[in-house]
Amino acid sequence: MRYAFVATERAHYPVRVLCRVMSVSVSGFYDYTHRQASPDPDAQLRIELRNAYVASRNTYGRPRLVAALRQRSHPVGHKRVSRLMREEGIQGKTKGGFKPCTTDSLHWLPVADNVLARQFPVHNPRPAWVSDIIYLPTKEGWLYLAVVLSVQTRQVLGYSLSDRMPDDLVMNAFLNAWSACPDVSGALFHSDQGRQYASSKFRLALAKKDFTQSMSRKGNCWDNAMAESFFATLKREEACGVYPSKKQAQRSIASYVHGFYNSSRLHSALGIPFSERICQELEKGDWIASFLASAT
Repeated sequence: MRYAFVATERAHYPVRVLCRVMSVSVSGFYDYTHRQASPDPDAQLRIELRNAYVASRNTYGRPRLVAALRQRSHPVGHKRVSRLMREEGIQGKTKGGFKPCTTDSLHWLPVADNVLARQFPVHNPRPAWVSDIIYLPTKEGWLYLAVVLSVQTRQVLGYSLSDRMPDDLVMNAFLNAWSACPDVSGALFHSDQGRQYASSKFRLALAKKDFTQSMSRKGNCWDNAMAESFFATLKREEACGVYPSKKQAQRSIASYVHGFYNSSRLHSALGIPFSERICQELEKGDWIASFLASAT
């Protein structure tokens, strides 16, 4: 404000007198005028940064914003993006501490071996799907969500929502994933030892589709860390509160999965941009349209 006053009154009084009265240095004033005359070199980058942040539903932190800007042909570094984020008041959503949550496996149903053995890298040559169940709070009661994720693409291949946790919950999620990727053969299907996954009906469905079943060791949620990580991301970016109704929760989950997570969200585990990986998968067959139709 002092420099602005000097700039306004310099036409009527000497600059040195004005600076002495306002208790500022002459060199500081001229530095101020130089800055005002120079355009912001990061003006366009700031616009792209805000657009990328808004497109991520205000969730991206520095690493993903750097990746998003580089995809938009901006050769930026982490320090520069950190500075711009501070100046623009942008802050990504951080993940809370991981709290292991085991499944009640007190049943006499058959339990499969841990064939997957924590092999979660995307370059795993054998196709692998992982699955788990989570509950979502709404003002109308709990809503249960079962998902099926691809280890190779990190996307949600299928999911199912229900007021209760019957065996059909995981069956519907699996069939939705299968309708999206019907050409998968000899794949692994990994889950915990929950009763829904160990039921004879579900094991028969896996066998008919030529899947090999794999289960985490008893009480060891780290064996299914990829599904646990997805749920942590879901709670941080979408299901971070209590939904007003079950119908609203269903709409919000569908919007998050189809409109953001599968289509545009950057995944740190993937070695190439997610959009490019989608293009590669599209070359194998137009399964995204069938996925969207089956999951609704």
